[in-house]
Amino acid sequence: MHIPLVDLVAQYQNIKDEIDASIADVIHNGHFIGGDVIRDFATQFAAYCDVPYCVPCANGTDALEIALTSLGIGKGDEVIIPALTFVATLEAVVNVGATPVLCDIDPMRYTIDPVQAISLVTPNTKAFIPVHLYGQMADMDPLVSFASDNHVLLIEDAAQSHGATYKGQKAGSIGDINTFSFYPGKNLGAYGDAGAMTTESEWLYTKALKMANHGRISKYDHETVGRSSRLDSLQAAVLTVKLRHIEQWTLRRQSIAKRYRDILKGLDHIGLPGEYVNSPSVYHLFVIRVPAARREDLLQHLRQAGIEAGIHYPIALSKLRVTTEQLNIHVHCPEAEKASTEVVSLPIYPELTDDMQDYICEKLIAFFKQV
Repeated sequence: MHIPLVDLVAQYQNIKDEIDASIADVIHNGHFIGGDVIRDFATQFAAYCDVPYCVPCANGTDALEIALTSLGIGKGDEVIIPALTFVATLEAVVNVGATPVLCDIDPMRYTIDPVQAISLVTPNTKAFIPVHLYGQMADMDPLVSFASDNHVLLIEDAAQSHGATYKGQKAGSIGDINTFSFYPGKNLGAYGDAGAMTTESEWLYTKALKMANHGRISKYDHETVGRSSRLDSLQAAVLTVKLRHIEQWTLRRQSIAKRYRDILKGLDHIGLPGEYVNSPSVYHLFVIRVPAARREDLLQHLRQAGIEAGIHYPIALSKLRVTTEQLNIHVHCPEAEKASTEVVSLPIYPELTDDMQDYICEKLIAFFKQV
């Protein structure tokens, strides 16, 4: 049996007719940049996130950079980010000229520790970027309260949390301006790179919209220096189809996560992800923790059994060479650094069958029962 970490082919087969028809419509109409398909997706995704405005763009990293620029963040400003996340969060801050300040994580949520984040604030701090990791939203209330009282801006990096909620609020609806990636492997994934920003603010919406499209709203009336970061029509067509299915897919991911918990609970040497009644995960990834000394052997054991697993992420931002050597940032984030040596991502996607999941669990259990 071969079980991939993500199976986009199986997903496509289940929605093939819808996808093919949607792509064919774009090709038939010949509108590959801009047009109704982009506007329709933006409207639908904004509604899905419970906000009035969405700005589609080329990818999630661009979304972060445009969000930061739209908020006026640049040289001399500090932005507090978690030490366990994909490097794009760090890159975006550096690319707008600001200074990233690395904060340790809550070891159960794997998201930014809000108490420590607040302790890192200085007169130069302009924003927090909590990353909702693995489908689990960060603990937002302390950050929202502090930000509101102290004129600190808030950007949700929701690249891994489409549809997740925190005390009834959707990911992408809490911060001043918030960012998404639609990288193919995401819960809502395009067939290439794609991203978006969401906001409650009409002013920020207009500013980000201009920034993503050469500093303009109308065709040749350029009001500011912008960039080319547009979602293309083919990707919007794919995303519009998938958006119709995401709630069903989320329920299936949550069901698979529950089966993992039921089968693996009580097993020595495996730590399961935390659960939060007021902030349920949408399980972009199902991440367990195992002893660091045994992780590579476990991954090899799973590979030999035909099971793909992943590590998200094997190096904390505080230990990356770009951080320590190029940026000359030296900070110790013990929880993030420890997690990076122990986390393992198991296959989780709506098309994963019970038989496949049972096989994965069987191999996990057999490995940890070895003497």
